[in-house]
Amino acid sequence: MFSFIKKKLGWGSSQPETTSDQPAKEAPQTSAPAPAASPAPQQPAVVSPPAPAAAATPAVTEDAPKAPAPERRSWLDKLRAGLRKTGSSIAQVFTGTQIDDALYEELESALLMADAGVAATEHLLTDLKRRVKETKATDPSQVKSLLIDAITELLQPLEKSLVVGLHTPTVIMVAGVNGAGKTTSIGKLTRHLSDAGQKVLLAAADTFRAAAREQLLVWADRNHVEIVSQEGGDPAAVTFDAVQAGRSRGCDVVIADTAGRLATQLHLMEELRKVKRVIGKAMDTAPHEVLLVVDGNTGQNALSQVKAFDEALGLTGLIVTKLDGTAKGGVLAAIALWSRERHAAVPVYFIGVGEKLEDLQTFSAREFAQALLA
Repeated sequence: MFSFIKKKLGWGSSQPETTSDQPAKEAPQTSAPAPAASPAPQQPAVVSPPAPAAAATPAVTEDAPKAPAPERRSWLDKLRAGLRKTGSSIAQVFTGTQIDDALYEELESALLMADAGVAATEHLLTDLKRRVKETKATDPSQVKSLLIDAITELLQPLEKSLVVGLHTPTVIMVAGVNGAGKTTSIGKLTRHLSDAGQKVLLAAADTFRAAAREQLLVWADRNHVEIVSQEGGDPAAVTFDAVQAGRSRGCDVVIADTAGRLATQLHLMEELRKVKRVIGKAMDTAPHEVLLVVDGNTGQNALSQVKAFDEALGLTGLIVTKLDGTAKGGVLAAIALWSRERHAAVPVYFIGVGEKLEDLQTFSAREFAQALLA
């Protein structure tokens, strides 16, 4: 049996956190003080997605879905508000009185405008028409519920837990383009893991962006975790030292903040490959997770980033940020369809809808589909 993170939702305090583009005003020049070492966990810890608000069954059901906990309900309200720009254009399609070709044409346009992409849009429309035929739906409101089911089924493979503890330490390499919220997401994830009793060590290997090292130092100090950093150091050397330090200090998790890259900067992408190879030299089987942080506001460009970084590094998971106020939330459908064609799905471990610590939460396919069409 796995041991679960102390809280699946609503972790940490509610104070605002720094954004990825906000440099730290003051930063220590040495590693942040380490807390007293906690006993090594006997079993892997799992950051688990919450139970969906309703099972992925046909839309018409007499069983009332289990109400989410108050903390989760508050976050779901933020998710629905964040996706309102996406959902409003889709939801208004179902305000008519009949199911006809015009409805499907309007829905096609709405999904494309939401950046679901051509392939995912065609997939969803084909699946939706099949569901309408099988259930003999006659009202547009029923079609809306069936679309929620179709989106949920498409996104379901992306719903997976982040597991730490199968390796000691579990080495997590985090990449992403500048401005996606990479360093801030690392800080929030560090807090969640620390609150769950995991001893975390950070590696400040983002030597490419100005103030990135200082920003991560602030996060280390705030979370009371240790950090390995070198001013102007080689990213690969920093990660090597961090993994070695994590092993010698008995850390549970080592998180490497690698430099923000554009997928078109081939020489910089090659440097990321080097960082991954060096991590493997520091510890066999590492890195155990290769995560990409993507900005949900970038739409189809987010899919292009996922493909490029996956080709270069072999991604094991995603963190999708800045879904608050976006009109392009449908890109997750495009990512899910691409992931189906891959040898293994690339899960979305977390999604973010704001700057506060609790605004980074585990991904649930059903919750996302419902919020998208709220």
